[in-house]
Amino acid sequence: MAYTVQIKPAALKEIQNLPVEVRRRVDAAIQSLENEPRPDGCAKLKGFRDHYRIRVGDYRVLYQVRDRILRVLVVRVGHRGGVYRDR
Repeated sequence: MAYTVQIKPAALKEIQNLPVEVRRRVDAAIQSLENEPRPDGCAKLKGFRDHYRIRVGDYRVLYQVRDRILRVLVVRVGHRGGVYRDR
């Protein structure tokens, strides 16, 4: 079953501010979450019930998976050095 991928407005702004090549890779990674919300290499975030992260080079995509309603919500996108701050 395909999941619906939604992106929070703040995460969309973070994506738009990425370098073009990184943005393409991040977009492709986010689109792949429609078919597999927990791909190989994803990690569950500690302290959260349904939050995960995937790596895209030096960048991270933080997202929430809701299996009951088949939805993936992208919460944050950023460089690995700062994406986990202010959570």
